[in-house]
Amino acid sequence: MKVNIPPIKSQGIKTKLVPWLKHLVPVDFDGVWIEPFMGTGVVAFNLAPQQAVLCDTNPHLINFYNAISEGEIIPEVVRHFLNNEGAKLLEKGESYYYEVRARFNHEHKPLDFLFLNRAGFNGMIRFNKKGEFNIPFCRKPQRFAQAYVTKIVNQVDYVAKLFKRKDFVFKCQDFKETIKAGTEEDIIYCDPPYIDVSIAQPIYIINLASQRLQRK
Repeated sequence: MKVNIPPIKSQGIKTKLVPWLKHLVPVDFDGVWIEPFMGTGVVAFNLAPQQAVLCDTNPHLINFYNAISEGEIIPEVVRHFLNNEGAKLLEKGESYYYEVRARFNHEHKPLDFLFLNRAGFNGMIRFNKKGEFNIPFCRKPQRFAQAYVTKIVNQVDYVAKLFKRKDFVFKCQDFKETIKAGTEEDIIYCDPPYIDVSIAQPIYIINLASQRLQRK
C-alpha cells in the first residue's frame, strides 16, 4: 500500500501503521471516521473514508486544513509562496526564518505555519506557554530547493483533491468533546500525544456499535 505523506509533518508520524490500521477497518464501513487527536492526519488522509471529523487542540493545524478545504490554499499558491519565501531564506539565511516565525506568532497565517513546519528543526511542532511557535531553524538556508517545493505542492494537491471527493470536517476542540459526538455507526481512532517518550503509548480503534476495541 502506497502511503501519501501529508503537507504538515511532525515527529512520530504514523506512516508505517497505516496499512495495519486499514486492515482493521471493515470494508463496508460507512459511518464517520473520528479522530480526537488528528496530528498530521496521515491516517485519515490515507484511509480516505467518505466522512471524517478530524480534531485537534492546535488551532494552526486546523486552520491550515480548513484553508485547503475552503479553497483558500491551493497548490499553485503554495508553490508561489514557498518559492518566494525560500528565495528570501537563501538570501538572508537564518535571520529570515526568525523573521517569519515572529510574523507567524503575530498574524497566525496558515502558509507561514507550513513554512515553519518545513524549515524548523526536525520538523517539530512546539509552542511556549504564551502560545508562540518556538522551534529553532534547521540551519539549511537552501531548504526550499525546487524539488522539495514540488514535493510539498504535490502533498497539498493530494489532500485538496481528497477534500473535494470526501466530506472532511476539521475542528479545534478538546478530545472529550470529540469522543462524545461519536455514534454507533462511527469509528473513533485515538492516538493521544506522548506523555513520556520512553514509554510506548497505546493506540485505540473503537467501534461504538459493538464496543469492539483494538489496541496497538
